[in-house]
Amino acid sequence: MPQLIFKEADGTETTVDVPVGKSVMEAARDGNVSGVVADCGGALACATCHCYFTEEQVTHLPAKSETEEDMLEFANAELRPGSRLSCQIPVTDEMDGWVIEVPDTQ
Repeated sequence: MPQLIFKEADGTETTVDVPVGKSVMEAARDGNVSGVVADCGGALACATCHCYFTEEQVTHLPAKSETEEDMLEFANAELRPGSRLSCQIPVTDEMDGWVIEVPDTQ
């Protein structure tokens, strides 16, 4: 089972064991990562699961949909090249050990 490491803006790191196929947002929610609010529960109707992925990580992620692009415009935190809505990212085995940054605000 892959482990994801969520790094919050204050430096707190939370490691979560995640079954393959769950979303990164579900992993954060199940791991009680306080920086991922996930108000809409993964319905792609808010931007409160915004996370930062590295340039290398992004090359392994599915492409952003137009709806995800639109929803990211509502994110409270700074948008970066690796900004994604974590509800749209399914966990895969190759993500084991990834450090995912959480913005300072949602």
